[in-house]
Amino acid sequence: MNFEELKEQKIEEIEAVIKAYLPRPDGYQREIMEAMAYSVTAGGKRLRPMLMQEVYRLFGGHGKEIEPFMAAIEMIHTYSLVHDDLPAMDNDEYRRGRKTTHVVYGEAMGILAGDALLNYAFETAIKAFDIAPDRSVQIGQALRVLAEKAGIYGMIGGQVVDVASCGKGLTQDMLDFIYELKTGALIESAMMIGAILAGAEEESVRTVEKIASDVGLAFQIQDDILDVTSTMEELGKPIHSDEKNEKTTYVSLKGLDTAKRDVEQISVEAVELLKNLGREGSYLEYLIRELIHRKK
Repeated sequence: MNFEELKEQKIEEIEAVIKAYLPRPDGYQREIMEAMAYSVTAGGKRLRPMLMQEVYRLFGGHGKEIEPFMAAIEMIHTYSLVHDDLPAMDNDEYRRGRKTTHVVYGEAMGILAGDALLNYAFETAIKAFDIAPDRSVQIGQALRVLAEKAGIYGMIGGQVVDVASCGKGLTQDMLDFIYELKTGALIESAMMIGAILAGAEEESVRTVEKIASDVGLAFQIQDDILDVTSTMEELGKPIHSDEKNEKTTYVSLKGLDTAKRDVEQISVEAVELLKNLGREGSYLEYLIRELIHRKK
């Protein structure tokens, strides 16, 4: 089995985990469960739960307590996309090749679906205590990382600066800050949680955090590149949206050629750090390279 076939198999496994943790659509509030499921099951790379699982396995993890965290990280990522697409934010009508949540369910329900996914993510993650009560210390540490990296010192913080700076010129330092928090923080969360739940030492967790930071930055720069060079058919979402929303991006700031060169340099650094951990991680190395240099 080649790496691409292996990735598809892993995505299928992750999809099953995510679906198993989604709430059942019943009761007077069933519409919110349907909107949540519509958003989460729209497809995608499942990058964050996959990275979490692979790092967990890299450090010898083999239990089931990782699974509620895999579902939770994807719920948090999805809620951020649902809110990103709202009229008050990017006002996008398509995501992953189909209509966005607020277009299908209305703006109010789109807001509530995002809120519900964020809250339910933590309801889901704490189920790890029931699965592995003997791992309560590691689970508590993982929950702390999940909360911090999703909040005002993580993803939301980056989003705040991104929204506040729309239509204004950004320095390189400010753009790096936005990318580190808005995109990098959840990737850091995913990979750090994998290491923590597997019982990795603190020094290794910090190395994993740095690898994830590099992956997040390169991933976002590549996203900027694709917004300029790709097509809506390939991406499954509108292109040139950054230009439409008057956003400063890595490409607009440094140029397309420099952006491509920096992606390559950052990805090499991430892979070298991974190799320095001294563990067999050929699939994880492949995944990092493939995600950073993706075409869609």
